Amino acid sequence: MNAASPKARGRARRVMPASPDSLDALRAALRRFAAARDWDQFHLPKNLAMALSVEAAELLEHFQWLPDAASDALRPSKRLQVAEEMADVLLYLVRLADRLDIDLLAAARRKIRLNARKYPVAKARGNSRKYTEF
Repeated sequence: MNAASPKARGRARRVMPASPDSLDALRAALRRFAAARDWDQFHLPKNLAMALSVEAAELLEHFQWLPDAASDALRPSKRLQVAEEMADVLLYLVRLADRLDIDLLAAARRKIRLNARKYPVAKARGNSRKYTEF
């Protein structure tokens, strides 16, 4: 049996049908959505990053000035609005990752491992300080 290179295995994985609930399926749906509207010309990484920032600010706006307890107990209509802003953030992030050919799940797994080293349980438990302040 001939072992494929990691890059070839990655390409092969991308052609396999994705679960309808996967990030790959979401990425493909966003590609189709943008292509049907001829938006690829506008979906440059810098534009997508700016749009992502705007949507994140719109999400933050729902929490601005709320008391701490209220931010953890949103009424159903507010939760729906927050969910829509979160979806916008996710969609722009997935689209940006697609344009930059970044595997978001792999990047997230790497980041969790890095954060585990930066924030060891013995030093970080119950502590909100940055790792450089331990």
